[in-house]
Amino acid sequence: MRIDDCLKQEMDKLTPSRVHDAMEYSLMIGGKRIRPNLLYAVGHGYGLSDEVLDPFAEALEMIHTYSLIHDDLPAMDNDDLRRGQPTNHRKFDEATAILAGDGLLTYAFTTAARSGAKAESVIRCIRILADMAGADGMVYGQCLDIEEKEHTWEEVKTIHRYKTGCLLSAPLMIPAVLAERSEEEVAKWNEIGFTIGLAFQIQDDVLDTQLSAEEFGKSNSDSRNHKSTSIVLLGEDNAVSKMNELYDLGKEAIRSFKGFDEEEVLALIDQVQTRRK
Repeated sequence: MRIDDCLKQEMDKLTPSRVHDAMEYSLMIGGKRIRPNLLYAVGHGYGLSDEVLDPFAEALEMIHTYSLIHDDLPAMDNDDLRRGQPTNHRKFDEATAILAGDGLLTYAFTTAARSGAKAESVIRCIRILADMAGADGMVYGQCLDIEEKEHTWEEVKTIHRYKTGCLLSAPLMIPAVLAERSEEEVAKWNEIGFTIGLAFQIQDDVLDTQLSAEEFGKSNSDSRNHKSTSIVLLGEDNAVSKMNELYDLGKEAIRSFKGFDEEEVLALIDQVQTRRK
């Protein structure tokens, strides 16, 4: 897979250390690579080359992996399994895992800044990465998620909009910026990302109840941590129905773009919609 080769090349540029080993461990032990693959698919729909897209695809996967490392920590979800392997703090130790997450987050912006695209576009894309990952983006969703309270369905949707949706909006928005599309078109991609993000998280909730930790590839920690999930609030049948409705809404919106070849990104979303891990 292209993204795996690109990530390995970036990691090889860093000074060897225990933190480097921990960063590379979580980054390279697998994963669905949904976010970088979405970025490539949308970029191809606009006729962009892989070389233009690579730095941002790499940065997205680094940010996503950092978030998983920190999410698994004892202070957060206290999980033991991620991508079918021991979580970073179990494989190494808690302090190293924190530093590995910090390292991946900051290195993501170093990597994105290496882009050879127009400077103005690169700055806008880096701003999207920062906004979607930061205190008004994914981190805000994480903040809401760790509140020790029972959430309503509307509150859960807000959590998912930020915690999951932001890093699914970024790979849709960035290619539109690189392709010099309008602000309105970039904003529409943002909303599509939130829609698909909610569908994706509902799907995770469904799979969390249907599969064992070994089958799912990560710990089933939501029930242990007494989180209000879509299954708890809607029931499994309604959750599945809502998930499919949201995926269909996202795909319908993608088909509405003019001057965009949607075939690759729609095929990828179809694969995500039928995933079993």
